[in-house]
Amino acid sequence: MENKYRKWFGEKRGWKALEAFEEKGWKTYYAETLEAARETLLNTCLPKNVSVGLGGSETLGALDILPVLRSADYRLFDRYNCADHFEVCRESLAADYFITGANALTVSGEMVNLDCSGSRVAAMAYGPRKIIVVVGINKLVNTLEDAIARVHAIAPMNCKRNNHRTPCVENGVCTDCNMPARMCNHLLITFNAKKFEGKYTLILINEDLGF
Repeated sequence: MENKYRKWFGEKRGWKALEAFEEKGWKTYYAETLEAARETLLNTCLPKNVSVGLGGSETLGALDILPVLRSADYRLFDRYNCADHFEVCRESLAADYFITGANALTVSGEMVNLDCSGSRVAAMAYGPRKIIVVVGINKLVNTLEDAIARVHAIAPMNCKRNNHRTPCVENGVCTDCNMPARMCNHLLITFNAKKFEGKYTLILINEDLGF
């Protein structure tokens, strides 16, 4: 059963965060539901006949946008259906649009992401002409320190999802492991988006999504 007080609280915090992101150069959208977010993404933020790259994301999976992106309306660099994953991710750096989730946001307008290969954070930092980030309200925290703590806290779940044989998969606790399967390799903090104003779009959904 949906908790109306949690939804109210998420809406209030969400709008506060979006104001901070707007001040830092982001274009922002609030979506009360997953369905509304999907509508905003496909009908407002993403034009047809563009090339599209993707970051690995449980939230994007929940949006169920792959069938649309695989249609003739888009040129998709399909990381989920390819012969050479490294090459597809490299090509995605030159996409017109890059769509991804995020690991953590702060109410003061910062975004934090932790990556394995670095392909996602590389694209988010530079390369594609437009970045669209779709995030559930559960990723929103108060401070930058909270955001960094959050990305490490959820790392074991991400390792489990990707079948990485790391210590955290065994005990559920992120450790500073030193092995090829390690996923916590690249940390990106996006403090501000005014350098390329209009490049970054944030769709914040008032639902718990992903990790």
